[in-house]
Amino acid sequence: MRRYLCLLLGVVCVNAGCAQSVNPEQGRASLMAVDREWSQTVKDQDKFVTYFATDASAYVPGAPVLKGQPAIKKAIGEMFAAPGFSLQWAATKADISSSGDIGYTSGTYQMGPEKGKYVTVWKKQADGSWKVVEDIFNADAPPSPPTGPHVLTPATKITWGPAPAELPPGAKMAVISGDPGKDGPFVVRAQLPANYVIAPHWHPTDEHVTVLAGSVSMGMGDKVDKGEELGVGGYAAMPAQMHHYLTTKTAATVQVHGMGPFQITYVNPADDPSKK
Repeated sequence: MRRYLCLLLGVVCVNAGCAQSVNPEQGRASLMAVDREWSQTVKDQDKFVTYFATDASAYVPGAPVLKGQPAIKKAIGEMFAAPGFSLQWAATKADISSSGDIGYTSGTYQMGPEKGKYVTVWKKQADGSWKVVEDIFNADAPPSPPTGPHVLTPATKITWGPAPAELPPGAKMAVISGDPGKDGPFVVRAQLPANYVIAPHWHPTDEHVTVLAGSVSMGMGDKVDKGEELGVGGYAAMPAQMHHYLTTKTAATVQVHGMGPFQITYVNPADDPSKK
């Protein structure tokens, strides 16, 4: 008799929803929190990608669906490396399924001058963490048509002049596009002599450096060390305010992409050539 009573109670319990119930409010709050944490990783590409599930899909405007974490990481790396790249977003809504293992967040974003909206689908993993399985976003307005004429500058017509006083003596600079002294993106090239050293410093905006010729090393920190030899074609991206330095072994040429107005602040003010 007791056996049948226990069986009957078990059946009633299942039908009545005796299994652990999902708290919708807690679930929504959890998703809002993890979406907010994710938005704080845009300066760290590797950490940013960890929020995607291994089989996630990303729907980027004007491109095929990105399937899987490796494809998403590659596309994000190219996006993050673009001169002047910036990204902010904020979730305004979240909801979860009755089972508590699927949910979504939606909100608005700004990527450079572009403003838009997004929807992200999350799935709870075996360890209890939430991972992105579907991510889609698009701009509020259609793409802006090209502004201004195209620019073609043969190497023979690039004009070289003295580098800014904030750089050590001996360097030359040429403006390829934009105006480093004004707001907006710019591209400049710098010719650096052998055994040239730019002491540890930082910039208020992101900076992207490509080595066009010669031997160039760069490193992070407040003290000049060996750094990393980049090699011709090598590339370095320094987030805003990151302390870094540059040295050369041979005469070298580098190309710099950034957002103006160009500013350089030395970690040790005594290293600033313009103050001497």
